[in-house]
Amino acid sequence: MKNRRSFLQLSALGVAGAIAKPSFAMEPFEKSTEFPIGFAGYSFAKFDIDKMISMMQRLNVKNLSVKEIHLPLNSTKEAIEVAKKKFVDGGINVYTVGVVYMRSKEAVDQAFEYAKMVGVEMIVGVPNQDLLSYAEAKVKETNIRLAIHNHGPEDKLYPSPKDIYDRIKNFDSRVGLCIDIGHTLRAGVLPEKAVKDYRDRLFDLHVKDVTAMAKDAKVLEIGRGAINYPAFMEALDKINYKGMCSIEYEKDMSDPLVGMAESVGFVKGIMRG
Repeated sequence: MKNRRSFLQLSALGVAGAIAKPSFAMEPFEKSTEFPIGFAGYSFAKFDIDKMISMMQRLNVKNLSVKEIHLPLNSTKEAIEVAKKKFVDGGINVYTVGVVYMRSKEAVDQAFEYAKMVGVEMIVGVPNQDLLSYAEAKVKETNIRLAIHNHGPEDKLYPSPKDIYDRIKNFDSRVGLCIDIGHTLRAGVLPEKAVKDYRDRLFDLHVKDVTAMAKDAKVLEIGRGAINYPAFMEALDKINYKGMCSIEYEKDMSDPLVGMAESVGFVKGIMRG
């Protein structure tokens, strides 16, 4: 009965579509704040920048991690200024760029110059391991933070948050993590444990849901899968998380709006208890 009441409350908060029963009990939790919600730009990979802005407006989500799909890394300063005006006029706050892959020193230089021109204070990136020290030097030079993103068990660089943390824990404090909680679960780690374990370097989050704690798990609407969102949100509250919760929606990417609305509604409902 408690599960049913919880879902009815979520529906009243604007969850689109029917929500399947999750694999965990929807227990309420005490919290002191709601966390800001954004979108990872890859969610809109099939759409141009104008359509992306329009969709975000319909979903009432204002924060964006912009991806080079919509604003290429080699964009001229003039092209970047045009895009920035579109975002400002559309009420969208571009708070970071990424995920940016850095496979050479030139790519690291380009990423930081790009971030500077876009006007953000953080890059969500994936530098090759042999470039970590060089990337740290750029962080010190520019005062732009670097949040390194994990990509799951098939990734040879950073499968889980621990693979990042162990390499950067003694670096400048402006080098940290963007934990992707779906990939984290697929790598065999509970997201609520990861955010607690690496709280001192947690800068950003990509939030999603997956079908199981398994390498071959599939993405689906948030709230339908294996991630225990009440436990995850409670962990964020306990560590006094100050960053963004950016939804990365990767299902039905040619027609994602209904699933995105369901996911946004679910996350907001959980945050509101």
